Amino acid sequence: MNAFVNFMASSTGRAVRIVAGIALIVLGLFAITGTTGIIVAVVGAVPLLAGLFDFCVFAPLFGRPLSGPKIRAGQ
Repeated sequence: MNAFVNFMASSTGRAVRIVAGIALIVLGLFAITGTTGIIVAVVGAVPLLAGLFDFCVFAPLFGRPLSGPKIRAGQ
């Protein structure tokens, strides 16, 4: 799983998280109605913010630091 964490901390992984977050927010606000749509949009904010602020929410589950720069530095 270290390869997954390393990918998610890379610039490509950050871009994937940002795009996925935007897609979930748009899907939740415009394609899904009601409370479910709002929940999907809020959930989409997590990968969007993680990508923008360069942290990986999955890394601590595998004993790695939360910070993207620290993961890339091999700490």
